Amino acid sequence: MVSIIILSYNTKDLLTSCLDSIKNHLHKGDFEIIVVDNASSDDTSLMIKKEFKEVMLIESKENLGYAKGMNLGVSKAKGEYLLLLNSDTKLKDDILPLFLNNYSTFEKLAVIGPRLENSLGNNDGSYGSFYTIFSVFYLLFGSHFVSNKNEASHKARYVDWVSGGCMFIKRELYDQNNGFDPRLFMYGEDVEFCYRLHKKGFNVLYDPSIVVFHVGQGSSNRSFAIIQIYKGILYFFRKHKPKWQYALIYFMLKSKAIILLSIGKMYNNEYLIHTYGQALAIS
Repeated sequence: MVSIIILSYNTKDLLTSCLDSIKNHLHKGDFEIIVVDNASSDDTSLMIKKEFKEVMLIESKENLGYAKGMNLGVSKAKGEYLLLLNSDTKLKDDILPLFLNNYSTFEKLAVIGPRLENSLGNNDGSYGSFYTIFSVFYLLFGSHFVSNKNEASHKARYVDWVSGGCMFIKRELYDQNNGFDPRLFMYGEDVEFCYRLHKKGFNVLYDPSIVVFHVGQGSSNRSFAIIQIYKGILYFFRKHKPKWQYALIYFMLKSKAIILLSIGKMYNNEYLIHTYGQALAIS
């Protein structure tokens, strides 16, 4: 059986579309749906109880964030496999057989990620490379270090990490590797989790023949996302890299924050002042 676990925080309408897409496209196979509501204030739980009675609803009394919320959902799952979904995703096909088929094709396979497609039909951050000094530098001061918007190949291939927006994994491997790190509230938990799997010799597969629609940032705004990404990068280097690399990354992140905070004050830009003032306070 496959346990489909969806995390939601004030995304009632998006979640409704997500659940409808599951109902419309998954016709075969044995699966259950678990929704973890992270203390939403938009009547998400009431909507599920009225419109999706087949869904197992877990109502958290506080916003646990992504990692803790998903871990809570997994703890209640009965499936041999897990499909972890953001509430701002929509299925376009019956994707479960496609995911399962990969486990009989690829060796030492732990995680599979699909092509996450935005409204323009572009690849929406479906996969990437692990953080390095150089990649973080280009992320902060240049361009994004992975460009995967327009792919020529639709062939499945191994990558460093796939997005937690849609991630398929064996339940046994999730448990054996302690799931997502609960010290990461949101953003970066997928990178860190895949990094631990790689260190143990497992493979992560990106399969662009499996397509899932992704709205993006359904539960957060840009300012919040930047702060959490800063925290996620710092945590990754503090946990997995030498101290000198962490120190250098810390310096680069703070330098970027100082530059943009100064620009914000110069032009009285509230967004820059608020966002990078918070970023500068991260320790």
